[in-house]
Amino acid sequence: MTRLPGQLQVGRSMPLGAHWDGAGVNFAVFSEHAERIELCVFDGDEGRELGRWSLPGRSRDIWHGYLPGAAPGLVYGLHAHGRWQPALGQRFDGSRMLLDPWAREIVGRGEGGRAPRARVVHDRYDWGDDRPPAHPREDVVLYELHVKGFTQRHPQVPEALRGTYAGLAHPAAIAHLQRLGVTSVSLLPVHQHYDEPRLQAQGLVNYWGYNTLGYFCPEPRYSAAARAVTGPGRSAPDAATSRAVRDEFRAMVRALHAAGIEVIIDVVFNHTCESDQHGPTLAWRGLDNASWYRLDAQWPDRYANESGCGNTLNTAHPRVLQFVMDSLRHWASEMHVDGFRFDLAPVLARGPHGFDGDAALFRAIAQDPLLAGLRLIAEPWDTGEGGYRLGGFPPGWGEWNDRFRDDLRRWWLRGETTRGTLALRLCGSTDVMHRRREPADSVNYIVSHDGFTLRDLVTYAQRRNEANGEGNRDGHAHEHGHDFGVEGETDRADIVAARARAMRALLASLCLAQGTPMLAAGAELGHSQQGNNNPYCQDNETTWIDWSRADESMIGFTSRLLGLRRTYLPFGNFWYEGAADAAGVLDVAWFSAEGTSLDAAAWQSTDRALGVQIGRPGRAAAARAVLLLLNGADSPRVFRLPSGTWRAMFDSDEASGEPRPAQTDGTASAAGTLVQGERYVAAMSVQWLVAAAGAGS
Repeated sequence: MTRLPGQLQVGRSMPLGAHWDGAGVNFAVFSEHAERIELCVFDGDEGRELGRWSLPGRSRDIWHGYLPGAAPGLVYGLHAHGRWQPALGQRFDGSRMLLDPWAREIVGRGEGGRAPRARVVHDRYDWGDDRPPAHPREDVVLYELHVKGFTQRHPQVPEALRGTYAGLAHPAAIAHLQRLGVTSVSLLPVHQHYDEPRLQAQGLVNYWGYNTLGYFCPEPRYSAAARAVTGPGRSAPDAATSRAVRDEFRAMVRALHAAGIEVIIDVVFNHTCESDQHGPTLAWRGLDNASWYRLDAQWPDRYANESGCGNTLNTAHPRVLQFVMDSLRHWASEMHVDGFRFDLAPVLARGPHGFDGDAALFRAIAQDPLLAGLRLIAEPWDTGEGGYRLGGFPPGWGEWNDRFRDDLRRWWLRGETTRGTLALRLCGSTDVMHRRREPADSVNYIVSHDGFTLRDLVTYAQRRNEANGEGNRDGHAHEHGHDFGVEGETDRADIVAARARAMRALLASLCLAQGTPMLAAGAELGHSQQGNNNPYCQDNETTWIDWSRADESMIGFTSRLLGLRRTYLPFGNFWYEGAADAAGVLDVAWFSAEGTSLDAAAWQSTDRALGVQIGRPGRAAAARAVLLLLNGADSPRVFRLPSGTWRAMFDSDEASGEPRPAQTDGTASAAGTLVQGERYVAAMSVQWLVAAAGAGS
């Protein structure tokens, strides 16, 4: 701008945020309880204040004004004037500059508790022929990863691109995803986030990123473009570089789409980075504390804390709900993401009487033509009263199924799960997933970013989180893991072999079960965090995948496993009843190692052998019937098979997953992979067989 006007024009109340129309910029700010909102503009990223005006327009709870002649690149901040009455829930301080919650670009990182500023943007990006892969639900295989940690140590990714959006888009990174056969990457938070003062004082950062500052802004620390001008990403990039950050993210999405891979991002709408009443005031608290947050009913100067992070966003308020919807629509329309994983999702549906399965957010998304068809995944618990809501989300929403995680761990590693419980987990968790849902709504996983890695699950009995600076008190205390007699790494061949068998069995159970499988990055190659099961603040070699130590045989094993799932899909995306079709074939039948049906006592037994014959597999054209044989015991078992001829397709006891020739005593048989009558199943292993062509079943 060459000359500033004496006053603002009234402008419009929508859309919220700062928007350029070709002749000037309209500013619209939500505050229900403010008495006045001021706009400040600056001559550069860290420059002097050029002007300050009170927003002249007010339409109910929206303050607005129009600055003629302003253009993209303008840096601005806000001041909110009103009552300072913490005891009544209000914390206005007109002397404090605040960030626009709808900011599309952020200048600064809020160092020292000072609010960063916003920059006006107006992007145009050529998406070319980009199209969402849109995989059928039954084919989806999720792969959870951290943008930085995935490629930071990848030798085939150029050093300047490692740990960035461009690094994830590199052919070497995409080739690994394609080799595995995953359909969708689920990215840990990529919204611009804020490092808590406590972590900053310890020389740590919020590596996971669950502390959002910019709900419309990609994190610049994951951008090769930003690193090129700011070193490790600690300083604010200029306008041109910030645009390059957004375009680098878009180019990553486009490259992944071209490879047939969907992009799902983790979003944190349960709390903001302002923490509790002692935390920094950066935006929401200063603009309208009582509207943005859920306050303690008895002590309004404190926050309801169902997030466990100091505060809880009040999504029951229409404007807060609008904020969430605007952010989701921005990432879907402007960044082309294919879905969202909602952190601590019950918070988003909390009202005066707790969790509401028909909450306004669910209904708003369901009717939205842009959002309704995207992948929607809930972490179905928060830390508040009644916060565990697995199975309580709307049809079509995926839910992280921690019961699958815990019960599969307890079956394979501790022998504590009954056969009945195991069968429920393998068959869609019908005890928690209501029949109005689809089995694919159950997002099954063994490990995620939160907790032990797969390798550590079979290596450590106790967490080792001292580096996090919380006295080893943080993180899960009960992982249901097993160290096989030695805590930590060992050279003992028998323990190394047993751990490898256990990892393969867990992976096999995950990939063969009914539901949507989710792998955590590194599970397929032996990634370890040295026993740290809560490395949220470890931006170092603890969390970065060490590709130089990748277990190639495990990668091949996982790839074969997912390839077989893709071909045969043992369980379809429909509910099994144990009912017979017109030919008398049961859709599913469970049996013991002796080949007998299970009675009530057998279902409640912790006997570690279980078989299932699937008479109606998901890919009926590929196989008329499928057999799964699971032996969780420490010694081999011989399974009596249903009548007919079966072809062995997969054996987790083998490092490659290739089945052994038919055998009953551990020796090879001339029958090759065709099996009749009995099948030898090694200790702690899974086998997969299909009905042979031209044979009975």
